[in-house]
Amino acid sequence: MSTQRKPEFATAELSDHHVRAYLEANPDFFERHSALLSSLRVPHRSGEAISLVERQVSLLRQKELKLERQLKELISVARANDVLAAKIHELSLQLLGAGNLDATVAAVEKAMRSGFGADQSILVLFGDPALFADIDAGRFFRVLERDDAALNPFSTFLKGRSPRCGQVRDAQREFLFHDDRDEIGSLALVPLGKNTQIGFLAIGSVDANRFHPGMSIDFLVRVGDLVAGALTRF
Repeated sequence: MSTQRKPEFATAELSDHHVRAYLEANPDFFERHSALLSSLRVPHRSGEAISLVERQVSLLRQKELKLERQLKELISVARANDVLAAKIHELSLQLLGAGNLDATVAAVEKAMRSGFGADQSILVLFGDPALFADIDAGRFFRVLERDDAALNPFSTFLKGRSPRCGQVRDAQREFLFHDDRDEIGSLALVPLGKNTQIGFLAIGSVDANRFHPGMSIDFLVRVGDLVAGALTRF
């Protein structure tokens, strides 16, 4: 009678867990059994079986493509940030060169229109309208008391401390854009001053997806700080 010991897998059923644990504990297994590596076949999307080596190469290629897409996205974001940084820098220079309130308002309006490509924008300041009657900025500039009932549609925003982005409400659209209200699809509201004490800047876009709640608001915060700082000089 033969006393040769039978392989362990002949007397005990091996589970996926056992196989995986063994391979993880012996990462050089396929180096020691290269012939086995080339002979193993695994399913493929095409329906045909491919070797384990081919499968590994396929996975590496997919990972490489994913990393390449992520790199392109990061580069795109970096370039967009560079463009925004340049625009904010230009706005800073324009505001520094403004010698009075009229010139400051004009610099903000120009930056919104040509620098930041806003389809519509409105600068709202809180105060006595009679004190700003000499400011000629057309529909871009509006002054009213903070407790004016016309500001009720903005009550939630005025209680906050950060910019709000998203779909524009009908009442807000009516107050800000009047005859052009139907053209505006999304809106960014930027507070000016701590707790929106000075007023706010409204930036409208015809693109309903241009401003949305999930977007980064860092550049809007910077713009708000710059404009608020310039306005407080006068």
